[in-house]
Amino acid sequence: MKGTTIILDQFEGREAAALMIDGRLEDLLVDSDGTAPGTIYRAVPDRPVKGQGGVFCRTPDGSVFLRQIKGLSPGRPLLVQVTGHAEPGKAPVVSPRVLFKSRYAIVTPEAPGLNVSRSIRDDDRRDTLLEIAHETGVPEGMGLILRSSCAEADEAEIAEDIRAMSDLAAQVMADTEGGPEKLVDGDGPHALAWRDWTMQAEVETAPGGFETHGVLDEIETLRSPYVPLSGGASAYVEPTRALVAVDVNTGASGSAASGLRANLALARELPRQLRLRGLAGQVVVDPAPMPHKDRKQVEGALRKALREDPVETTLVGWTTLGHMELQRQRLRAPLFGWSTP
Repeated sequence: MKGTTIILDQFEGREAAALMIDGRLEDLLVDSDGTAPGTIYRAVPDRPVKGQGGVFCRTPDGSVFLRQIKGLSPGRPLLVQVTGHAEPGKAPVVSPRVLFKSRYAIVTPEAPGLNVSRSIRDDDRRDTLLEIAHETGVPEGMGLILRSSCAEADEAEIAEDIRAMSDLAAQVMADTEGGPEKLVDGDGPHALAWRDWTMQAEVETAPGGFETHGVLDEIETLRSPYVPLSGGASAYVEPTRALVAVDVNTGASGSAASGLRANLALARELPRQLRLRGLAGQVVVDPAPMPHKDRKQVEGALRKALREDPVETTLVGWTTLGHMELQRQRLRAPLFGWSTP
């Protein structure tokens, strides 16, 4: 099926959203039981934890962990935002740098300035967007980032989005006194789909859309660690308690260049596989055999694929054993649950 379709439905009783492009599943969002990233709390810090470089803070939903000690006073409330999903038995990690993110605008408290996404290169459009930002305005001491989705959006909708995020930011940032309280819920899959999937697309909201558009069949393939790659190569993506292990195989080909071809295919496909499976944290890739000189080519292909991926991922480098290491933000919970010992 040609074209781009956004399907808002449910998966196993949970709110879910899928992005299909030309009949292929490109992104998948499924609700989880944990606290959603983006949630904002007024939290109360306890005493710093020795040796961990941070402090646990009390919220109405339990403890959260803030990787900061300097400038904090135990018992004095502060605003924090959840940055990712927590593994079982661990507290969600939070940041004191709170952002208010919507479809067109991001309001940045304590980071003043007006910025337009660098992906918008038309000078006339950039000038128009800056005029809208100046006319609409944000609260004093706050900044504004206009996202790439503003490139072709209606100007009135952009202005309304800026006003809505500015009002919310002003209200929340003024609410600093009192005990632990949840001030803003993180966005669920349907809201995230509206916020982040801004391309031209058909939107399907009727119940059963996942079955109608083949999303369920695509999800079923993700239950297996096996990932077919181009040229007869393959990979296995297997989460463990400590890390995500990725093994690359050349298949039946025994040519000298087969290893490089397999590793390039994996580099192009890996971000999508991690994204759909909701896998993050430490990722270790055991590539197919190839000459040392080909590593830069594989790195380049992987970096290009990661630039197009919405989940922040750092390519750490190569180990002595020839493995490639990545560190990926836990923006999504695993599709089929966390790995157990």
